[in-house]
Amino acid sequence: MVNVHRSTQDLSGQWRIQHYEVGEKRAMDVAAAALDDRFWIGAAVPGDVHGALVERGIIDPPYFGHNDAKSRWIEQKEWWYRTTFNLELDASSEEHVELVFEGLDTFATVYVNGHEAGKTTNMLMSHTLDVTRLLRSGWNAIAVKFDPLHLHHRDKEMFDWSSYTKERPWLRKAAMNFGWDWGPRIVTVGIWGAVRLERYTVAKLQNVYARTESVSKTEAQVQVTADVQSVLSFRSRHKRAQPVITTCDIRLINDTGDVVASSASLSVTEGKAETVLDVLHPRLWWTHDLGEPYLYNLEVTLYADGIAVDRYYQAYGIRTIELTLHNEQGEGRFAFILNGLTIYAKGANWIPADQLIGMIPNSRYRELVELSVEAHMNMLRVWAGGIYEKDVFYDECDRQGVLVWQDFAFANALFPDFNRDFMHNVQQEVENNVLRLRNRASLAIWCGNNEIDWLYDMKTASGDITSPFYGQHIYHELIPEALERLDPSRPYWPSSPYGGNHGQDANDPDTGDRHNWQVWHGSVYPRKEGEIPVLDYSIEGVTFKNYKKDHALFSSEFGMHASANRYTLEKNMPAGQFYWGSPEMAYRNKDTNHQKGILLMEGYTGIPQNIEEYMNFSMLTQAEGLRYGIEHFRRINDRNSGALVWQLNDSWPGTSWSMIDYELLPKASFYYAKTFFHPVLLSLEHEPEQPLSLWVVNDTRDEVAGELRLNVYDLHGERLYSTTYEVRVQAQTSMRIETLEEAEVLGTRQAEEVMVELRAEGFKAPMNRYFLRDPKDIVLPQSQLSVHVNEEEQSVTVTASAAIARMVKLELPLGRIRCSDNYFDLLPGESRTVTLRHPENRALPLTELRVSALNGIEA
Repeated sequence: MVNVHRSTQDLSGQWRIQHYEVGEKRAMDVAAAALDDRFWIGAAVPGDVHGALVERGIIDPPYFGHNDAKSRWIEQKEWWYRTTFNLELDASSEEHVELVFEGLDTFATVYVNGHEAGKTTNMLMSHTLDVTRLLRSGWNAIAVKFDPLHLHHRDKEMFDWSSYTKERPWLRKAAMNFGWDWGPRIVTVGIWGAVRLERYTVAKLQNVYARTESVSKTEAQVQVTADVQSVLSFRSRHKRAQPVITTCDIRLINDTGDVVASSASLSVTEGKAETVLDVLHPRLWWTHDLGEPYLYNLEVTLYADGIAVDRYYQAYGIRTIELTLHNEQGEGRFAFILNGLTIYAKGANWIPADQLIGMIPNSRYRELVELSVEAHMNMLRVWAGGIYEKDVFYDECDRQGVLVWQDFAFANALFPDFNRDFMHNVQQEVENNVLRLRNRASLAIWCGNNEIDWLYDMKTASGDITSPFYGQHIYHELIPEALERLDPSRPYWPSSPYGGNHGQDANDPDTGDRHNWQVWHGSVYPRKEGEIPVLDYSIEGVTFKNYKKDHALFSSEFGMHASANRYTLEKNMPAGQFYWGSPEMAYRNKDTNHQKGILLMEGYTGIPQNIEEYMNFSMLTQAEGLRYGIEHFRRINDRNSGALVWQLNDSWPGTSWSMIDYELLPKASFYYAKTFFHPVLLSLEHEPEQPLSLWVVNDTRDEVAGELRLNVYDLHGERLYSTTYEVRVQAQTSMRIETLEEAEVLGTRQAEEVMVELRAEGFKAPMNRYFLRDPKDIVLPQSQLSVHVNEEEQSVTVTASAAIARMVKLELPLGRIRCSDNYFDLLPGESRTVTLRHPENRALPLTELRVSALNGIEA
């Protein structure tokens, strides 16, 4: 590879920024190569204007208090970025040079040495400009002008429907920048992706496409296509006596550096080289819960007249992925098949990891994916209102064995598919991202949009929309046609949710995937196509007990709010505002009707009276509610094939549906997920005054066998009842083990006086504990907690006495803390040791540790 002529020069790093009023300056004057920009503001690239101004102390941090409202002026200005760099050019080498921006937000004009190189109109894709004739040996300058968005939408028609703001349908920009029901409006601007120069001689690899055609225990076939583009200038092509002969070598290399399959000297014909690699005894890529997410390295080397001129190098997982819509009996199904094995998808929806997308460090992506794996998730859905995520996200999902459901960036609005220029922009965006992501082992499915097909019908029925279905051609024609050309190797689904037949709407539980917003939002179901939607804002209308009525084939969105952790709230709120009902607490909640959360808690925990109860009650309601729903979905795994919680993460420090708050501190639901998403689940199906059904769910590839132990304790820890049942559960099935009457396990006690415990004996599954009545109906005796801190081992041992300690909580005044366990219940006399760590191994302030429970504090 020593002769490879392609080279890359990184232009990320420190740039300078400045703003002007629109029309204040002539663009060519500001773009001039020799402009004196010494007094401009330093700014990191990748990044954005908001982040740069915060770092320089020019604006207040936008997540603190109401500061986001104070930075709205930024979106009204014209912003400029500038940098300079040195370059050595060899006039005799006939090099072709491209300037690549991985992310420009959004309407940008790029100048190189004072010359306009091109304009961009899309935040959601990369941009490549040919700058060969604009560069010179030695010193060079780049300037990028960003228009304020209003210049590009103020004269456009506004459609009947665009959730949260009317201006965004014409703008190919992350929808969440304009505000959503979990985040504020912060309209970003700037260079949010990396910048580099790429230099080629003679020819380059334009694209490489690898897809696994078949797998077995003994052999796999991987088809590889390399698209080659000549970069010879007109003068070079015509001065050569003979045409250039281009060939490719394609190799698959294992983790020890051995070549396991290869094709050498493949001729490039009409710009393509193709081969099928036969891999003997392949190591397959699996999700982390089913096996090893093994990655080979795919290497493609391009030769021109025998000299290596370009090389492609990418981690590659051998695997097949399918989506089946029917079972063997022809009944409805929505299940992913990985390497021939039907899997149960367990996971969550992913939103951008920060409102300031350009400022997100790679470590944040790594930690969020690590946390999802820790919670036994095997799928993340990249939601349509954000971005096509950065490469680091897919790197981590590939490496850690997490499947990705990838939405195209169309969310909750009508889009002008009748406009030629808009559709051309969308076509480029779709193709750009498909070409970038199609070799990812983790990428399981492409999805056309979020909720648009479903909500269009509901809003039309209610009279909110009277216009045609603008945007329909994107999801039902443009995208599938592009995928047929560029990535026929994986399934496409037009929308989420999508399906419906026999007059049902797109959220029909009998077809496709389903979003359950009966819980929390109070959407009344069943509903037929064309019927006016009904909302039931009552305790019964929003309660998570409605999950058990849902027999969806695949549950791709469902959830409920919970407070952020104490540290996250206190860090971002002005002094004196950290109390239940404060204006600042209300500002943290961007949902459309704050009464939903009150109703949900009123029916389950009771209405909180102070901030401590709000944090505890909302977290307990979310955790127990998600457990209730997911255990139900998993018990019916002969029908339901997936449960993706809304949502995994937060983009700012607010109150939302997230399981992990903005400071990367997991909520109670995250720790519950370690049990309810575990590959082997022990669960209790029960309603007040109804029988107790004991279940074992086995998502693994092997049979589990042993005993299931049922223990019943009173609230002071006395064991009232104990029995065991033989268990033998086949792979990827669920089984009801036994059904008992309440009276049999209660004896002389009342249902609100006991706790039920399920334990596995002879097979691995986490213990699971239940109360037979809702918290509001249980009077917990006072418990005492003793706490022992081991600073050397960074661990804490908590012991309960006197009574069961409900929802023991460990808190430190620091973000990104990882606890081996938290928000757990303890029997009297029971101890639990929790290890704590920071991902950067920072010393922990254990002297400031706070340990509490719903019914007890540290003694």
